[in-house]
Amino acid sequence: MKKRVLKEYILNNKLDQEINYINCGKNLEIEKKRYLNLLEKAYSSFGDQDFKIYSAPGRSEIGGNHTDHQQGRVLAAAVNMDVVAVTCEDKDFVEFISEGYKIEKIAINDLTLREAEFNTSESLIRGILAKFKLSGYEIGGFKCYSNSNVLRGSGISSSAAFEVLVATILNDLYNDNKISPIEIAQISQYAENVYFNKPSGLLDQMGCSVGNFVAIDFRDLKTPIVEKINFDFANSGLNLVLVDTKGDHAELSDEYGMMPKEMKEVANYFNKDVLLDVTLEDVISNTKNIRKVTSDRAILRAIHFINETARVVTEVNALKNNNIDEFLNCVIESGYSSYMYLQNVYSPNDYLNQELSLALCISEQLLKGKRGAYRVHGGGLAGTIQAFVPDELLNEYTSTLDSIFGEGSCKIISIRPVGGYRLV
Repeated sequence: MKKRVLKEYILNNKLDQEINYINCGKNLEIEKKRYLNLLEKAYSSFGDQDFKIYSAPGRSEIGGNHTDHQQGRVLAAAVNMDVVAVTCEDKDFVEFISEGYKIEKIAINDLTLREAEFNTSESLIRGILAKFKLSGYEIGGFKCYSNSNVLRGSGISSSAAFEVLVATILNDLYNDNKISPIEIAQISQYAENVYFNKPSGLLDQMGCSVGNFVAIDFRDLKTPIVEKINFDFANSGLNLVLVDTKGDHAELSDEYGMMPKEMKEVANYFNKDVLLDVTLEDVISNTKNIRKVTSDRAILRAIHFINETARVVTEVNALKNNNIDEFLNCVIESGYSSYMYLQNVYSPNDYLNQELSLALCISEQLLKGKRGAYRVHGGGLAGTIQAFVPDELLNEYTSTLDSIFGEGSCKIISIRPVGGYRLV
């Protein structure tokens, strides 16, 4: 639509249903102002084009803490924080303008891997274009003006949302939307692994691409088993709250890397590359000898993986059967396992600062026995915790945690029913 037509379309409430759909009925007027602002900026940047509006969500890890890198199972969910782009076609270039970030134009006929672009947005765009082409799909240019409200550093996966947005635009503009959400996620992961040079698993991209709750079994990395769980979280009487404890992620990369490294050390004892086919009985019966070749912490982390990947199956079945109590029990068990066995709630090199531990402790005092749950969120060591809070306790919970970690620390989010999406 041309700018004038699209502006009137938004102002006359004709986009309300689509906006409410992807934002779970939240913040309609705020979102409309956001879209109108982006439309004005796209018009100022590109002139009066045939504009389309796309959105891709962030994601929250619900179950399966540090299981994907051992080819285990995870449970994730798309959330109503997203990257939105007002977009128009272009012949030869991708010109992606993101508020607050400078991104250079990418020529669609120059898709060579560039080490100088590692860890940049340019590398992700170039990598997605390259993978589309390698996969036999059509590519073309586009221009867009974008804005993101996906929290950075909070385990919501802003980079994966960006990747899924770019792939969704290419899928819609040039491929008649024939590429599945699963393949969109795989294309996005390729760009991050190869062009961005980050060896990430597929959890983030799949959570952003598929929508709603999504269970993923990584036994076969080339063709993971992906199941969308259409659970009606909006009517569960629960609120998903992320608490940003303001912990510093700086200089923690080595400690994050130790988690897969130590799990692999236990797997290697059994002549396996990953822990996927190692059983709890295997570990327990061989603990004495495993201790001779690796650390006690590595064994604890291996036991965490084995129990955590099995727990995802129980969580999925609980959601399918609308058994909220069992689901919440699993969330709490996951949190305890991460704390005691995976040991990713605080850094042993900074043990006097335990923001996540404190947030989990306060959450337990407020929610224990009251149909709530709490666990570390994402990579751990610093950052955020996740809590499922019943409606009647929401105000007390958020005001208490905000008073400790600062106003606005609590973010109340909803489970979004769809991944990458074109609104109009």
